[in-house]
Amino acid sequence: MPQGYLCFVLHAHLPYVHHPEYEEFLEERWLFEAITETYIPLLLMFARLEEEGIPFTLTLSLSPTLLNMLVDPHLQSRYERHLEKLIELAHKEIQRTWGSVFEPLARMYLEHFQNCQRVWKNYGGNLLPYFLHFAQKGYLELITTAATHPFLPAYRSFPRVVEAQIRLGLDYFEHLFGFRPRGMWLPECGYYPGLDEILERVGVEYFFVERHGLEYAEPRPIFGVYAPIFTSSQVAVFARDPLTSEQVWSSEMGYPGDPNYREFYRDIGYELDYHYIRPYINPDGVRTNTGIKYYRVTGKTDWKDIYNPFAARLVAQAHAEDFLSKNIARLQELEGRMPFPPIIVAPYDAELFGHWWFEGPLWLEEVFRKLSEVYPTLQPITPTRYLERHPHQMEAQPATSSWGKKGYGEVWLGKENQEFYPHLLAITEKMLYLVDSYSHPSPALQRALTQATRELLLSQSSDWPFLRHTGSAFEYATKRLTLHISRFLKLFSDIQKDTVDLPWLEAMEYLDDLFPHLSWEYLQEVFSSPLMLRKVKR
Repeated sequence: MPQGYLCFVLHAHLPYVHHPEYEEFLEERWLFEAITETYIPLLLMFARLEEEGIPFTLTLSLSPTLLNMLVDPHLQSRYERHLEKLIELAHKEIQRTWGSVFEPLARMYLEHFQNCQRVWKNYGGNLLPYFLHFAQKGYLELITTAATHPFLPAYRSFPRVVEAQIRLGLDYFEHLFGFRPRGMWLPECGYYPGLDEILERVGVEYFFVERHGLEYAEPRPIFGVYAPIFTSSQVAVFARDPLTSEQVWSSEMGYPGDPNYREFYRDIGYELDYHYIRPYINPDGVRTNTGIKYYRVTGKTDWKDIYNPFAARLVAQAHAEDFLSKNIARLQELEGRMPFPPIIVAPYDAELFGHWWFEGPLWLEEVFRKLSEVYPTLQPITPTRYLERHPHQMEAQPATSSWGKKGYGEVWLGKENQEFYPHLLAITEKMLYLVDSYSHPSPALQRALTQATRELLLSQSSDWPFLRHTGSAFEYATKRLTLHISRFLKLFSDIQKDTVDLPWLEAMEYLDDLFPHLSWEYLQEVFSSPLMLRKVKR
């Protein structure tokens, strides 16, 4: 039996951004950057480990909005063009930097973009079968989250809507992958008492909370965050380990801040001559990231040294060793205190690996190599496998909690977003009225009702209040909130008057084409919340 277990959880999520009305759209680059810098690098890392026979195990949460964008033909074709332009730019960079210290880095980026293109073409522009391959091999446990990633505690007074969000997410995942996930990532780790009852009804076997969600549970768990608990609904709860979080996330002490790692904020899209870079930035002339970055973190100074990939690799190897040795030391401290091996749960946003932290996939690969070769007493595991091996755990009620600043939802519910919640809750109530009032609508009303549901779901995304709180895309997030609320209200009014504006409705169906499989019959079933599991009606 191992001394303990290490449970990596990567949560891959992006908000639904889909703007076919423009030739290119700035915020669509969020998806393109994540594919190039996170999703494909992770898949290539998985492939290397598999080819070399290095065992690895992790849990990967893929949000329904991200999945929807990954299978959207419109966005797939736009990503292909985006990648072709990056390859063209990298070729030009090799010529521009010829004979200088930057040329090897330009060649590195060209090779990376070409590898991305190879993977993309091999899978016909659809990465989902690649993820499924590793799940079927037993390397990944794939799970999902609520449909549009809402901060669920904000809607606790509407349990039917909370359940609908969760069911829609599970159903869409099953629609794409052919099986139902056993676990769920709660958006922003947002939990409130009673949510576990909904999760149990829809067949979810486990979820994750921030550390204080477990530490302040009633009664207080004997083993802290190093063992799961079961709620009274018999759903298992795993908590994030604070030390592994600090090692990776902390801006002060975390690994990504090492001086030898690549500097995220020095991109040629912002630094090179405007006329040279103009074809590769946003069509309106706004400078953007290209992913080509030549400098390293260096330190808290404006002066940055040239990035050295070999030095960065050595540091990543050292950080992998440091991460594992500290976890082994923690297991030694716990030895003899628990009747079964402890589990260290290490959840992160997937986009940290490769996008924000360029060396993140390399570090993770080194962790798995060392687990196999040097630290066999610390075994990687998924939540499902842990529960199968150690099914008898303490029963307790987790505390209301979230991750993020202060840990109780301030990021999403704070002063920056207070003006929107009366409107969001009002349209949520109107949605339930529609569900209860229109059981056999005409075909035109069915379309309007379905689109109204899409607008409600999109308005509830936790990303809009998050972006407003951080200020990183305040105007865009505000616009999205305003648009979805106003579009819902127009549809609600048209439905009540039985005067559907078909040309306008068709435009909305084109612009906000979220979950195109939806039907009003299916949505009524989901929002009505009978105590049964549902399948997507194809």
